[in-house]
Amino acid sequence: MKIRKNIALSDTGFLFNPLSGDSYSVNEVGGMIIKLIKDNKSEEEIIKAITDEYAIDKDSVEKDFYDFKRILESYKLSE
Repeated sequence: MKIRKNIALSDTGFLFNPLSGDSYSVNEVGGMIIKLIKDNKSEEEIIKAITDEYAIDKDSVEKDFYDFKRILESYKLSE
């Protein structure tokens, strides 16, 4: 999965798609996921980074990550 190159992410979690003019807000974890995807990290590396950073179990992180991934795809923010 890759985030479309033209998608901008601010430090405060504001996403902007200049092609559609749509903007979105993501929380701290969502911003972290997007940054890691942009850094070409694998799904396993992203899940590990989140479990290392936050006090949450791997199963919960996996579920939430895949849900977030589907949302990015449905909003056409990923390729």
